[in-house]
Amino acid sequence: MTVESQQVLREALDLSPVERAELVEEILASFNFPDREKIDALWAREAEDRINAYNVGEINASSAKKVFDRIDHPRKS
Repeated sequence: MTVESQQVLREALDLSPVERAELVEEILASFNFPDREKIDALWAREAEDRINAYNVGEINASSAKKVFDRIDHPRKS
């Protein structure tokens, strides 16, 4: 990794979890590959399935704060 890319990485890691996720999505979207539309469609279906499961009580929700706290402070094994 170049010095410049290491600096970009350090700056990216200082972003909030939401900002990092948005950055990752933008970077991934910049790659052109044949299965991109298929993968996007599969993720959209997964999201809809999860919403439906939540709506019928099959799964529970967690607050965004709780999720991002777990991302920022993972449990050590």
